[in-house]
Amino acid sequence: MASRIEQIIEEIEDYIDSCKTQAFSSSKIIVNRETMEELLNELRTKTPEEIKRYQKIISNKEAILADAQAKADAIIAKAQVKTDELVSEHQIMQQAYAQANEVVMIATKQAQEILDNATNDANNIRMGAMQYTDDILKNLESTISHAMDSAKARNEAYMNTLQGFLDVVTTNRAELNPTAELPETEETGEPAGTDISSDMLS
Repeated sequence: MASRIEQIIEEIEDYIDSCKTQAFSSSKIIVNRETMEELLNELRTKTPEEIKRYQKIISNKEAILADAQAKADAIIAKAQVKTDELVSEHQIMQQAYAQANEVVMIATKQAQEILDNATNDANNIRMGAMQYTDDILKNLESTISHAMDSAKARNEAYMNTLQGFLDVVTTNRAELNPTAELPETEETGEPAGTDISSDMLS
């Protein structure tokens, strides 16, 4: 089952795919800022929750190891009880010692196998959770970068459009009255209207 953060990323990708492209461009799109902010805000809210969930999975490693240790201790304790029973039988003392040692060796081997398997399982869970979290953050990074590039392209296109309109107006004035001089700004000495300030976009 996909997590909510994966669903949000898919929604952002679907929304970007559904956006209209800008005129005379096959790569630049027009996005609705409110819709994009809503998706990003929800993504920003859900991301910490997802990371905490996978951190909890990673922390289960200790619980797995503790359970394995308890099982190993129980096996060894049972083996010790068996050893005591065999040793208490004086008529088969030598055989009891041999059997007791064998039981302890088998129990120790089984306990070690349980610990090794539990350690491998815990490490696999941890690595899987870390990889999954990294994949989610990688998709999030790519989506945000894409959104930033789209916003930058939109602002640049708007500035270029305004500059084109200004150039047309300036040319028309020059054609109507070639001897007329355009007024200059006080600070730059350039004809007024030849530069578009980014303040016009706010």
